[in-house]
Amino acid sequence: MRIVMLAPFGIRPKGTLLARMLPLARALIHRGHAVSIVAPPVHNPEDAATRVVHHGVPVIHTARVRAGPSGALAQSVAMLRQALAERPDVLHLFKPRGFGGLAALAARGLRPGLPLVVDADDWEGWGGWNDLLPYPAYAKRLFAWQEQDLPRRAAAVTVASRTLESLVWAMGVAPARVFYLPNGLAAPSVPPAPATAPAAQSPALLLYTRFWELDVAEVVAALAAIHVRRPEARLIVVGRGERGEERELRARAERAGIVAMLDERGWLDPAQIPAVLAEARIALAPTRDTLINRARCSAKLLELLGAGLAVVASDVGEARTFIEHERSGLLIPPDNPGALAAAALRLLDDPPLRARLADGGRQVAARFTWEGLAPVVERAYAVALT
Repeated sequence: MRIVMLAPFGIRPKGTLLARMLPLARALIHRGHAVSIVAPPVHNPEDAATRVVHHGVPVIHTARVRAGPSGALAQSVAMLRQALAERPDVLHLFKPRGFGGLAALAARGLRPGLPLVVDADDWEGWGGWNDLLPYPAYAKRLFAWQEQDLPRRAAAVTVASRTLESLVWAMGVAPARVFYLPNGLAAPSVPPAPATAPAAQSPALLLYTRFWELDVAEVVAALAAIHVRRPEARLIVVGRGERGEERELRARAERAGIVAMLDERGWLDPAQIPAVLAEARIALAPTRDTLINRARCSAKLLELLGAGLAVVASDVGEARTFIEHERSGLLIPPDNPGALAAAALRLLDDPPLRARLADGGRQVAARFTWEGLAPVVERAYAVALT
Protein backbone atom coordinates (compact mmCIF):
# COMPACT_ATOMS: atom_id res chain seq x y z
CA MET A 1 0.00 0.00 0.00
CA ARG A 2 0.98 3.67 -0.27
CA ILE A 3 1.55 5.26 3.13
CA VAL A 4 2.15 8.93 3.85
CA MET A 5 3.50 9.82 7.28
CA LEU A 6 2.98 13.33 8.66
CA ALA A 7 5.86 14.50 10.85
CA PRO A 8 5.67 17.06 13.68
CA PHE A 9 8.97 18.65 12.64
CA GLY A 10 11.91 18.02 10.34
CA ILE A 11 15.03 15.93 10.58
CA ARG A 12 16.99 16.77 13.70
CA PRO A 13 19.17 14.72 16.06
CA LYS A 14 17.13 12.24 18.09
CA GLY A 15 13.76 13.70 17.13
CA THR A 16 10.60 11.76 16.36
CA LEU A 17 11.24 11.77 12.63
CA LEU A 18 14.77 10.44 12.88
CA ALA A 19 14.36 7.99 15.77
CA ARG A 20 10.85 6.63 15.17
CA MET A 21 9.34 7.52 11.80
CA LEU A 22 12.33 7.03 9.53
CA PRO A 23 13.40 3.56 10.73
CA LEU A 24 9.77 2.40 10.77
CA ALA A 25 9.29 3.70 7.24
CA ARG A 26 12.41 1.83 6.12
CA ALA A 27 11.10 -1.40 7.64
CA LEU A 28 7.75 -0.96 5.90
CA ILE A 29 9.48 -0.30 2.56
CA HIS A 30 11.46 -3.51 3.04
CA ARG A 31 8.12 -5.27 3.43
CA GLY A 32 6.93 -4.01 0.05
CA HIS A 33 5.06 -0.80 0.89
CA ALA A 34 5.61 2.64 -0.62
CA VAL A 35 6.23 5.16 2.17
CA SER A 36 6.96 8.88 2.12
CA ILE A 37 7.23 11.42 4.94
CA VAL A 38 5.90 14.97 4.79
CA ALA A 39 7.49 17.31 7.34
CA PRO A 40 7.42 21.00 8.18
CA PRO A 41 10.91 22.55 8.34
CA VAL A 42 10.69 23.16 12.09
CA HIS A 43 14.22 23.15 13.59
CA ASN A 44 15.57 22.71 10.06
CA PRO A 45 14.81 25.87 8.03
CA GLU A 46 17.63 25.02 5.65
CA ASP A 47 15.64 21.98 4.51
CA ALA A 48 12.54 23.99 3.54
CA ALA A 49 10.98 23.12 0.17
CA THR A 50 13.23 20.09 -0.40
CA ARG A 51 12.60 16.46 -1.26
CA VAL A 52 15.45 14.24 -0.12
CA VAL A 53 15.76 10.47 0.15
CA HIS A 54 17.05 9.48 3.62
CA HIS A 55 18.09 5.82 3.83
CA GLY A 56 15.67 4.93 1.05
CA VAL A 57 12.75 6.97 2.42
CA PRO A 58 11.54 10.13 0.60
CA VAL A 59 11.30 13.00 3.10
CA ILE A 60 9.47 16.04 1.75
CA HIS A 61 9.91 19.29 3.70
CA THR A 62 7.34 21.96 2.98
CA ALA A 63 8.22 25.62 2.45
CA ARG A 64 8.88 28.03 5.32
CA VAL A 65 6.04 30.28 6.42
CA ARG A 66 5.76 33.24 8.76
CA ALA A 67 5.28 32.68 12.49
CA GLY A 68 1.96 33.00 14.31
CA PRO A 69 -1.54 31.55 13.87
CA SER A 70 -1.84 32.55 10.19
CA GLY A 71 1.51 30.96 9.43
CA ALA A 72 0.47 27.79 11.25
CA LEU A 73 -2.60 27.57 9.04
CA ALA A 74 -0.52 28.09 5.89
CA GLN A 75 1.97 25.41 6.96
CA SER A 76 -0.84 22.96 7.67
CA VAL A 77 -2.37 23.60 4.25
CA ALA A 78 1.00 23.01 2.61
CA MET A 79 1.38 19.70 4.44
CA LEU A 80 -2.13 18.67 3.47
CA ARG A 81 -1.60 19.43 -0.21
CA GLN A 82 1.70 17.58 -0.31
CA ALA A 83 0.31 14.56 1.53
CA LEU A 84 -2.68 14.24 -0.78
CA ALA A 85 -0.44 14.72 -3.84
CA GLU A 86 1.30 11.48 -2.84
CA ARG A 87 -2.05 9.66 -3.32
CA PRO A 88 -1.89 7.63 -0.10
CA ASP A 89 -3.96 4.62 0.87
CA VAL A 90 -3.30 5.45 4.55
CA LEU A 91 -2.34 8.66 6.32
CA HIS A 92 -0.23 8.10 9.46
CA LEU A 93 0.07 11.15 11.73
CA PHE A 94 2.98 11.14 14.18
CA LYS A 95 2.17 13.20 17.28
CA PRO A 96 -1.48 14.34 17.42
CA ARG A 97 -0.65 18.03 17.47
CA GLY A 98 0.59 21.03 15.54
CA PHE A 99 0.74 21.51 11.78
CA GLY A 100 0.43 17.81 11.00
CA GLY A 101 -2.57 17.50 13.30
CA LEU A 102 -4.37 20.33 11.52
CA ALA A 103 -3.50 18.80 8.15
CA ALA A 104 -4.84 15.41 9.25
CA LEU A 105 -8.05 17.00 10.52
CA ALA A 106 -8.55 18.76 7.18
CA ALA A 107 -7.86 15.51 5.31
CA ARG A 108 -10.66 13.85 7.28
CA GLY A 109 -13.03 16.51 5.93
CA LEU A 110 -11.77 16.54 2.34
CA ARG A 111 -11.14 12.81 1.97
CA PRO A 112 -13.41 11.03 4.48
CA GLY A 113 -12.58 7.70 2.85
CA LEU A 114 -8.85 8.09 3.51
CA PRO A 115 -8.01 6.15 6.69
CA LEU A 116 -6.20 8.11 9.37
CA VAL A 117 -3.86 6.40 11.83
CA VAL A 118 -2.54 8.50 14.73
CA ASP A 119 0.73 7.75 16.53
CA ALA A 120 1.33 8.95 20.11
CA ASP A 121 4.90 8.61 21.38
CA ASP A 122 4.72 10.88 24.41
CA TRP A 123 2.32 13.20 26.25
CA GLU A 124 1.91 16.61 24.63
CA GLY A 125 -0.71 18.45 26.71
CA TRP A 126 -0.95 19.44 30.36
CA GLY A 127 1.48 17.44 32.46
CA GLY A 128 3.61 16.95 29.35
CA TRP A 129 5.41 19.15 26.84
CA ASN A 130 2.96 22.01 27.41
CA ASP A 131 4.48 22.37 30.88
CA LEU A 132 8.08 21.99 29.72
CA LEU A 133 8.35 24.27 26.70
CA PRO A 134 7.46 27.96 26.32
CA TYR A 135 4.80 27.52 23.66
CA PRO A 136 2.47 30.49 23.09
CA ALA A 137 -0.78 30.21 25.05
CA TYR A 138 -2.85 29.61 21.90
CA ALA A 139 -0.52 26.76 20.88
CA LYS A 140 -0.78 25.07 24.28
CA ARG A 141 -4.58 25.13 24.10
CA LEU A 142 -4.47 23.80 20.56
CA PHE A 143 -2.07 20.97 21.41
CA ALA A 144 -4.09 19.88 24.44
CA TRP A 145 -7.27 19.82 22.36
CA GLN A 146 -5.64 17.98 19.45
CA GLU A 147 -4.24 15.31 21.75
CA GLN A 148 -7.72 14.51 23.03
CA ASP A 149 -9.62 14.93 19.76
CA LEU A 150 -7.55 13.37 16.98
CA PRO A 151 -7.25 9.83 18.42
CA ARG A 152 -11.05 9.70 18.62
CA ARG A 153 -11.29 10.60 14.94
CA ALA A 154 -8.65 8.09 13.84
CA ALA A 155 -9.41 4.69 12.37
CA ALA A 156 -6.53 3.26 14.45
CA VAL A 157 -4.01 4.54 16.98
CA THR A 158 -0.43 3.39 17.58
CA VAL A 159 1.05 4.15 21.01
CA ALA A 160 4.61 3.96 22.30
CA SER A 161 3.79 3.06 25.91
CA ARG A 162 1.28 1.24 28.07
CA THR A 163 0.51 4.53 29.82
CA LEU A 164 -0.45 6.12 26.49
CA GLU A 165 -2.48 3.02 25.69
CA SER A 166 -4.53 3.52 28.86
CA LEU A 167 -4.91 7.25 28.21
CA VAL A 168 -6.18 6.63 24.69
CA TRP A 169 -8.63 4.02 25.97
CA ALA A 170 -9.84 6.62 28.48
CA MET A 171 -10.53 8.98 25.56
CA GLY A 172 -13.13 6.48 24.38
CA VAL A 173 -11.10 4.76 21.66
CA ALA A 174 -11.96 1.07 21.45
CA PRO A 175 -9.08 -1.18 22.58
CA ALA A 176 -9.32 -3.11 19.29
CA ARG A 177 -8.23 0.06 17.49
CA VAL A 178 -5.22 0.78 19.73
CA PHE A 179 -1.88 -0.87 18.94
CA TYR A 180 1.08 -0.93 21.30
CA LEU A 181 4.19 0.08 19.32
CA PRO A 182 7.25 0.66 21.53
CA ASN A 183 10.38 2.15 20.06
CA GLY A 184 12.87 -0.10 18.34
CA LEU A 185 16.34 -0.15 16.85
CA ALA A 186 17.05 -0.03 13.14
CA ALA A 187 19.18 -3.18 13.31
CA PRO A 188 20.78 -5.40 15.95
CA SER A 189 23.60 -3.49 17.61
CA VAL A 190 27.25 -4.47 17.50
CA PRO A 191 28.90 -4.89 20.93
CA PRO A 192 31.30 -2.06 21.77
CA ALA A 193 35.05 -2.37 21.44
CA PRO A 194 36.97 -3.41 24.55
CA ALA A 195 37.65 -0.64 27.03
CA THR A 196 41.02 1.05 26.65
CA ALA A 197 41.20 2.67 30.11
CA PRO A 198 44.08 1.57 32.37
CA ALA A 199 43.25 -1.25 34.75
CA ALA A 200 43.57 1.05 37.77
CA GLN A 201 40.92 3.39 36.42
CA SER A 202 37.22 2.73 36.95
CA PRO A 203 35.14 2.03 33.85
CA ALA A 204 33.49 5.24 32.75
CA LEU A 205 29.90 5.98 33.68
CA LEU A 206 27.62 7.55 31.07
CA LEU A 207 24.69 9.95 31.30
CA TYR A 208 22.96 10.30 27.90
CA THR A 209 20.12 12.75 28.35
CA ARG A 210 18.12 15.82 27.40
CA PHE A 211 17.93 16.64 31.14
CA TRP A 212 14.22 17.46 31.36
CA GLU A 213 13.43 13.85 32.30
CA LEU A 214 15.69 13.80 35.38
CA ASP A 215 16.45 15.72 38.56
CA VAL A 216 19.92 17.29 38.34
CA ALA A 217 20.16 17.43 42.13
CA GLU A 218 19.59 13.66 42.31
CA VAL A 219 22.39 13.03 39.82
CA VAL A 220 24.86 15.24 41.69
CA ALA A 221 23.98 13.71 45.06
CA ALA A 222 24.57 10.24 43.61
CA LEU A 223 27.88 11.32 42.05
CA ALA A 224 29.04 12.72 45.38
CA ALA A 225 28.35 9.38 47.06
CA ILE A 226 30.15 7.52 44.26
CA HIS A 227 33.13 9.88 44.57
CA VAL A 228 33.59 9.02 48.25
CA ARG A 229 34.07 5.33 47.42
CA ARG A 230 35.56 5.61 43.94
CA PRO A 231 37.25 9.02 43.56
CA GLU A 232 38.75 7.95 40.23
CA ALA A 233 35.29 7.46 38.63
CA ARG A 234 34.23 9.81 35.84
CA LEU A 235 30.91 10.54 34.17
CA ILE A 236 30.64 11.12 30.42
CA VAL A 237 27.71 13.49 29.85
CA VAL A 238 26.12 13.45 26.40
CA GLY A 239 23.28 15.86 25.67
CA ARG A 240 21.99 19.33 26.29
CA GLY A 241 18.98 20.55 28.23
CA GLU A 242 15.95 22.44 26.95
CA ARG A 243 16.69 25.22 29.45
CA GLY A 244 20.44 24.97 29.93
CA GLU A 245 20.22 22.30 32.63
CA GLU A 246 23.72 21.15 31.76
CA ARG A 247 24.96 24.40 33.28
CA GLU A 248 23.07 23.59 36.48
CA LEU A 249 24.75 20.17 36.55
CA ARG A 250 28.19 21.76 36.35
CA ALA A 251 27.36 24.43 38.95
CA ARG A 252 26.05 21.87 41.44
CA ALA A 253 29.05 19.61 40.82
CA GLU A 254 31.37 22.54 41.46
CA ARG A 255 29.65 23.31 44.76
CA ALA A 256 29.90 19.63 45.73
CA GLY A 257 33.61 19.57 44.88
CA ILE A 258 33.22 16.84 42.23
CA VAL A 259 33.28 18.80 38.98
CA ALA A 260 36.42 16.87 37.95
CA MET A 261 34.22 13.80 37.58
CA LEU A 262 32.38 15.38 34.63
CA ASP A 263 33.46 14.71 31.06
CA GLU A 264 30.96 16.90 29.19
CA ARG A 265 30.48 16.17 25.47
CA GLY A 266 27.36 18.28 24.84
CA TRP A 267 24.97 17.75 21.94
CA LEU A 268 26.43 15.27 19.45
CA ASP A 269 25.51 14.35 15.92
CA PRO A 270 23.89 10.88 15.87
CA ALA A 271 26.81 9.49 13.88
CA GLN A 272 29.19 10.38 16.74
CA ILE A 273 27.22 8.74 19.51
CA PRO A 274 28.12 5.03 19.05
CA ALA A 275 31.83 5.77 19.52
CA VAL A 276 31.12 7.71 22.71
CA LEU A 277 28.89 4.93 24.07
CA ALA A 278 31.77 2.52 23.48
CA GLU A 279 33.95 4.55 25.88
CA ALA A 280 31.71 3.66 28.84
CA ARG A 281 30.68 0.42 30.49
CA ILE A 282 27.89 1.64 32.79
CA ALA A 283 24.97 3.90 31.87
CA LEU A 284 22.89 5.85 34.37
CA ALA A 285 19.27 6.49 33.32
CA PRO A 286 17.54 8.22 36.24
CA THR A 287 14.07 9.62 35.56
CA ARG A 288 11.52 11.42 37.71
CA ASP A 289 8.17 9.76 38.27
CA THR A 290 6.02 12.10 36.18
CA LEU A 291 3.25 11.70 33.63
CA ILE A 292 5.48 12.56 30.71
CA ASN A 293 8.14 10.06 31.80
CA ARG A 294 5.52 7.35 32.29
CA ALA A 295 4.04 8.08 28.87
CA ARG A 296 7.22 8.09 26.83
CA CYS A 297 9.19 5.14 25.50
CA SER A 298 12.87 5.99 25.76
CA ALA A 299 14.67 5.23 22.52
CA LYS A 300 17.88 6.20 24.33
CA LEU A 301 17.40 3.43 26.90
CA LEU A 302 17.10 0.85 24.15
CA GLU A 303 20.15 2.35 22.42
CA LEU A 304 22.19 2.00 25.63
CA LEU A 305 21.20 -1.65 26.00
CA GLY A 306 22.01 -2.36 22.37
CA ALA A 307 25.43 -0.74 22.77
CA GLY A 308 26.33 -3.27 25.45
CA LEU A 309 26.32 -1.06 28.53
CA ALA A 310 25.23 -2.24 31.95
CA VAL A 311 22.28 0.07 32.66
CA VAL A 312 20.92 1.46 35.92
CA ALA A 313 17.44 2.89 35.28
CA SER A 314 14.65 4.32 37.39
CA ASP A 315 11.65 2.01 37.54
CA VAL A 316 9.32 4.42 35.73
CA GLY A 317 7.03 3.85 32.78
CA GLU A 318 8.41 1.70 29.97
CA ALA A 319 11.71 0.88 31.70
CA ARG A 320 10.34 -2.54 32.63
CA THR A 321 9.58 -3.26 28.98
CA PHE A 322 13.31 -3.32 28.28
CA ILE A 323 14.91 -4.10 31.64
CA GLU A 324 14.37 -7.17 33.75
CA HIS A 325 16.01 -6.43 37.09
CA GLU A 326 19.25 -8.37 37.61
CA ARG A 327 19.08 -9.89 34.11
CA SER A 328 19.24 -7.06 31.57
CA GLY A 329 19.96 -4.15 33.91
CA LEU A 330 19.27 -2.79 37.35
CA LEU A 331 16.01 -1.03 38.23
CA ILE A 332 15.96 1.42 41.11
CA PRO A 333 13.22 3.49 42.77
CA PRO A 334 12.82 6.94 41.18
CA ASP A 335 13.97 10.10 42.93
CA ASN A 336 16.41 8.14 45.09
CA PRO A 337 20.06 9.27 44.78
CA GLY A 338 21.19 6.72 47.36
CA ALA A 339 19.80 3.85 45.30
CA LEU A 340 21.35 5.30 42.13
CA ALA A 341 24.78 5.56 43.78
CA ALA A 342 24.56 2.09 45.35
CA ALA A 343 23.66 0.45 42.03
CA ALA A 344 26.45 2.27 40.18
CA LEU A 345 29.00 1.31 42.84
CA ARG A 346 27.85 -2.28 42.71
CA LEU A 347 28.54 -2.37 38.97
CA LEU A 348 31.88 -0.61 39.36
CA ASP A 349 32.95 -3.22 41.92
CA ASP A 350 31.67 -6.29 40.07
CA PRO A 351 32.98 -6.74 36.49
CA PRO A 352 31.28 -10.16 36.02
CA LEU A 353 27.92 -8.63 36.92
CA ARG A 354 28.55 -5.78 34.47
CA ALA A 355 29.31 -8.26 31.73
CA ARG A 356 26.26 -10.40 32.49
CA LEU A 357 23.88 -7.46 32.49
CA ALA A 358 25.44 -6.03 29.34
CA ASP A 359 24.90 -9.33 27.57
CA GLY A 360 21.32 -9.50 28.80
CA GLY A 361 20.70 -5.95 27.60
CA ARG A 362 22.03 -6.73 24.12
CA GLN A 363 19.71 -9.73 23.91
CA VAL A 364 16.73 -7.55 24.80
CA ALA A 365 17.69 -4.88 22.28
CA ALA A 366 17.97 -7.51 19.56
CA ARG A 367 14.28 -8.34 20.10
CA PHE A 368 13.16 -4.72 19.66
CA THR A 369 13.95 -3.98 16.03
CA TRP A 370 11.77 -1.96 13.68
CA GLU A 371 11.78 -4.91 11.30
CA GLY A 372 10.14 -6.97 14.03
CA LEU A 373 7.72 -4.20 15.01
CA ALA A 374 6.56 -3.36 11.47
CA PRO A 375 3.86 -6.11 11.47
CA VAL A 376 2.17 -4.32 14.39
CA VAL A 377 1.78 -1.26 12.18
CA GLU A 378 0.51 -3.38 9.30
CA ARG A 379 -2.19 -4.73 11.62
CA ALA A 380 -3.14 -1.16 12.54
CA TYR A 381 -3.39 -0.29 8.86
CA ALA A 382 -5.52 -3.37 8.18
CA VAL A 383 -7.96 -2.33 10.92
CA ALA A 384 -8.00 1.23 9.57
CA LEU A 385 -8.81 0.03 6.06
CA THR A 386 -11.77 -2.12 7.11
